[in-house]
Amino acid sequence: MQSLFESLENLCEGTIVVDRDSRIVWINDRYVKRFGFATPEDAIGKKVEEVIPNTLMGEVVRSGKPILLDILEAEPMPFVVTRLPLKDDAGEVIGAVGFALYDKLQPLQPLYGRLSRLQQELAQAQKKLAEERRAKYTFSNFVGISPAAMELKRQGRRAARLDTTVLLLGETGTGKELVAHAIHAASDRADKPFVGVNVAAIPDTLLETEFFGAAPGAYTGVDKKGRIGKFELAHGGTLFLDEIGDMPPTLQAKLLRALQEQEVEPVGSNRVIKVDVRIIAATSVDLAKRVADGRFRSDLYYRLNVLSLTVPPLRQRLEDLPMLSEHILENIAQRTGLPHRELDASAIELLRRSPWPGNIRELRNALEQATLLSDHLRLSAADFASLAPAAEPVPGAADTSGTAAPLAPQDIPNYGEAIADFERQLIRQALAACAGKVPEAAQRLGLGRATLYKKIAALGIGTGGSAAA
Repeated sequence: MQSLFESLENLCEGTIVVDRDSRIVWINDRYVKRFGFATPEDAIGKKVEEVIPNTLMGEVVRSGKPILLDILEAEPMPFVVTRLPLKDDAGEVIGAVGFALYDKLQPLQPLYGRLSRLQQELAQAQKKLAEERRAKYTFSNFVGISPAAMELKRQGRRAARLDTTVLLLGETGTGKELVAHAIHAASDRADKPFVGVNVAAIPDTLLETEFFGAAPGAYTGVDKKGRIGKFELAHGGTLFLDEIGDMPPTLQAKLLRALQEQEVEPVGSNRVIKVDVRIIAATSVDLAKRVADGRFRSDLYYRLNVLSLTVPPLRQRLEDLPMLSEHILENIAQRTGLPHRELDASAIELLRRSPWPGNIRELRNALEQATLLSDHLRLSAADFASLAPAAEPVPGAADTSGTAAPLAPQDIPNYGEAIADFERQLIRQALAACAGKVPEAAQRLGLGRATLYKKIAALGIGTGGSAAA
């Protein structure tokens, strides 16, 4: 053995031997000096990690498997190393030997250079992905100074400090996702991931995998390394569950358990993963009614409805409309490169008189269409005539004409029924104008196609069998 070690010392830059406890029993002089020790005797008996911080010698002892080619990071230059387990006659691991081939590093420079580039690309990709999972908006991005907008911001900032589950209520297009981002950005979790899931946009069969992940080979099509679920991705941060009211009943029980126990079990695995996640859920449907109808679990509803915030519809904050329009027009100009447009008094008046069932999303759509179709730098009501030809004052909204007659108490309609009747009529008109083509009608209304299909089903609207998917 002495002869073998002397030969290896001449061939290698460094040689080290450890026992079954990963303690150094032999190390050559050149190698030990690279790590700040005067003589080999100073390192003998120490845990190998105390002498060589990044070594995997202990792993070789534990696993009994060799690491034939590796790079050991050290200053000022890394080593190319080989590590082999040492076994007795009975096959039991009694230690390990490692060889540092420092003088053979130069021929491996092309390989090492490629590895360095891959490591840099991986680091950049991870950094970009981390940035994508940061909050994109703050409360300053929720444009408006109306009492309704200011109250929402006040409640949102309070919710950010409490680190509890938040349920955002409001119609589609009001900006619930923006508020969720803002709550995360104002919380103590701001430097951790923000992961969003639109429950309505994912097929029911894939939702469980999307939430909890999947073990390798859990089913056909899963990557060999498995799939990481959104709960695990959001660990330490916030998980935003949009359109939570559309979650299938079979998954509601599993979500409830994940929220209560703060642990998830990937599909096809018996491994339980502990997670630390703050939940912000959002819905545009009446969850309490769905609980009463048996379509949503009451225990999950109470678990989510710890702190609820209602994002006001645009018709309840019409005083913010000029400011919102200016902000949206600036964004359109920056994105498209077209000249910045302004609104004249007639355009603002027309927009004020629109019911805006699609809220800010519909307003953005109307302003973008007017910008693209008009050559005028100052948009007037005529530029919006084709988009809102029958805009009428919203019942209950501020009226500046001075001619509106007050309603008698018995004539005041039920709010929910009135809105449903209006949506039903508006969608029917849009479908008729678009020859029953749902995608085109959804684009005109400023709604997502899936959202429009759901409204058609919920409101009992027929498309005459001609709807185009």
